[in-house]
Parts: sequence; C-alpha cells; structure tokens
Amino acid sequence: MPRARSTSPTPRDHSPGASPGDPGAAGDSAADATSAHAEQDLDHRKAAILKAVVAEYIESAQPVGSGHVTGSPGIEVSSATVRADMASLEREGYLTQPHTSAGRIPTDKGYRFFVDHIGRQGSLGPDQRQQVRQFFRHVHGEFEDLLGRTSGLLADLTDYAGVVVAPTHDTATVRSVQLVDLGNLLALLVVVLSDGSVEKRTVELPEGIDDVMLVSVANHLTSALRGRTLAEAGAQLEVAGDDEMLRRAAATLTEMAGPEEHEHVFVGGSSRMAAAFDAMDTVRSVLSILEQQLVVVELIEQILDRGLSVAIGTEHGFEPLASCALVVSSLAIEGEPAGTIGVVGPTRMNYPRALAAVRVVGEQLSERLGGAGGGRGSDSGAGGARTGGGRGGR
Repeated sequence: MPRARSTSPTPRDHSPGASPGDPGAAGDSAADATSAHAEQDLDHRKAAILKAVVAEYIESAQPVGSGHVTGSPGIEVSSATVRADMASLEREGYLTQPHTSAGRIPTDKGYRFFVDHIGRQGSLGPDQRQQVRQFFRHVHGEFEDLLGRTSGLLADLTDYAGVVVAPTHDTATVRSVQLVDLGNLLALLVVVLSDGSVEKRTVELPEGIDDVMLVSVANHLTSALRGRTLAEAGAQLEVAGDDEMLRRAAATLTEMAGPEEHEHVFVGGSSRMAAAFDAMDTVRSVLSILEQQLVVVELIEQILDRGLSVAIGTEHGFEPLASCALVVSSLAIEGEPAGTIGVVGPTRMNYPRALAAVRVVGEQLSERLGGAGGGRGSDSGAGGARTGGGRGGR
C-alpha cells in the first residue's frame, strides 16, 4: 500500500513543570498524572462552576455568562459569586474570555479538568445502542469493508470523524490456508489470520498441479502453519525442502508479512468536520492531516504510548491539530493488540458521548473480529479517560 508522506508528530515537553496554561505545553504522562492533577484540584464550588461552563459551551458553542451557570447542580450561590469564581478560574488558566463583553469559554486545561472529573463517563442512548447492535448484526463483506463502515458508524454516533486503524500482521497468526485454482497455472492463496483479516495473493503453479493436489497442499499448509505468524510461516516453508509449490507459497507468505503491509487507516465522516469548526482554514488543515495515513497512525500510537485515551488540543504535541481533541482506544483479540479506533473532533467535543461510543464500538468490533476483547458492549462507564489506553495495533 502506498505510504503517506510523513510529517511525524513530535512530542512536546511532558515535564510536570511545564505551565498547564502554556499553549505549547503538552499533557502529562500517565505516571505524572496523579501529581500533576493534585496541583489542579479546585474546591467543590469552583469545580462545579467549571464543569457547568464546559458542559454549556459544548452544548451551545457560545461563550458562557454567569447567568447560564447560576442555579446549576452544586451551585447555590449568587450570580455575583459565580462571576467572581469564573474570573478566578480565568486567572488560573481554566477559562478564557474571547471578548471583554462576552462570557467565557474553556481552555485546554479546562477541558482536561472536565474529562478527568467526569463522574460517569457517558452512555449511549437507547436508539444509539440499537444502532450499534443492528450494525454488527447485519454488516458483512470483506475485512477492509467492515473496518471502513465501522469508521462511518463512529461518525454517525458522535458527529465527528471516525478513525479505524487496521491491525498489523506482526502478531496475527495463521488460522487456515486455501488454494483456489484460477486457471492458466495460477492459484489464489487465501490466508485467514487470527485478527480476522484475510490475505489474498496470486501464486504461479508448477506444471502438473491439479485440484486434488491443490487441496492436499492447502491442508498441509494449514496443518503446518496454524498458530504461526506470517513471517514465521514463510521462514518455516523456506526450509521445507525441494517442493516447488511450498517454495512458492513461502515466497508469497513472506511478501504478505513484508514492510509494505502496514496499517490501513479508515476515516469516516470527514465531511462532518466542516460543521465542527468555525474557520474553513482549520477544516482544510484537519482534513489534509486525516488523509495522511502514516501521520494518523503515528499520532494515535504516541497518544496511547503516553497512557492517554483522550488527547486535548496541544496535549498530543502535533501543532496542525492543536484545535482538535482525539478519543482513542486499542482493539484486542484474544488478548493481543489488533489495531485502534477513535474519533477526531474539536476541543469543544461531547467527551462523555465520544468516550462511550469509542468504548462500545471497540468492544463490539473486537468481538466481531474473533476475540474476547470486550464482551457484549454495555453502555455504562467508559473507564479512565487518561489511563484507559494501552498500546494499539503495532
């Protein structure tokens, strides 16, 4: 598969000493999360006010004044007190005021506090739960088609761009091998892998091979290679002796495991990004990045490597997406990493809904691909927003 030109994301300084309000400061690593967030603790009233501002801004996309916050759950003080606390939250870097006459909007630091202090990580409504069940009940077709349509499902559930990164074959093992005669001394070598994918290549046949012999060779290959990775399978057959058919199969398996067979990235709902941002320049920049598969893969891997499942604004360290947030999750099949899924949207993202959608769809997709990666996909809490990641599909 042609690889995209790399403009690899470069991690920013992760040290706890970096100012949380500095636009150039990245998010903390998982190991630093506890100490860093202890410094960001707010008293109960300020925390309630900040959560109310973030929730209102996510809903309305308009700067939030004290009148919209007064009377919210946990806020039983006057409007003047709310205004004073909002001014204090602005000084502390959680809120900003776009215009002196306007209300306030959250900063990346404010969104981070909101995400880290969501008591219940969100759930899908009855209609959305039914939509997910129906999707996985009826979706059929090739492996790549399933992943592509799953990215569209994520977009439908969240109104953001859905991203699915297919698993590599580094750890996937052979389940079965078939050889289908195509005529003219050609056969189709079909290898079903443990991650649910199916690899197909044409292979030239030696003279004198008939259908019965093809079936016999396929059965031998399945028996000899089951449980081995593609690389191991190719190496095993290379020392199989003088059998010409096995040598050709070995070369084909080695090709399947080669460096060009890396992640495929499926992006659904890109058109929804136009409605998510005010500036068309931002939309064009984000869409351009999403078209660069290698960049998307590296960005998601870096987020998961830092122990994050939510990266907000500059936290991911990739300046072209500084106005975006990403919610990502690893896929697992029988305990083995099997790719990643996620959504990309503005920092003004409905985080509870995005977390729930990514988790539930990830569980269902892992199960569909053939493993025990997540049960039946209930819609309750989505796990820790900062520590729920783990490595993805490399």
